[in-house]
Amino acid sequence: MARRVKNQRLASVGYVWAIASLTASPGARAHYDRRRADGDRHTAAQRNLFNRMLGCIHHCLTKRTPYDELTAFPAPTTPQLAIAA
Repeated sequence: MARRVKNQRLASVGYVWAIASLTASPGARAHYDRRRADGDRHTAAQRNLFNRMLGCIHHCLTKRTPYDELTAFPAPTTPQLAIAA
């Protein structure tokens, strides 16, 4: 008997949702590009983006708050390098 690890319908929709969000959401595009720059392959970066978006929609539904792009994908802060004196 095979073990079912994930909902296949949700996973299939998730990949389509993640790809569509790359063109519609600047925050999602930045998140995906950041993951790719960190060494993730396309499918891993796409899966991570979908997991992030799924977490955001879960939060919005449980807290009954509207979706906000800036809250879901805040602009990354660049660490300031200390100048040695």
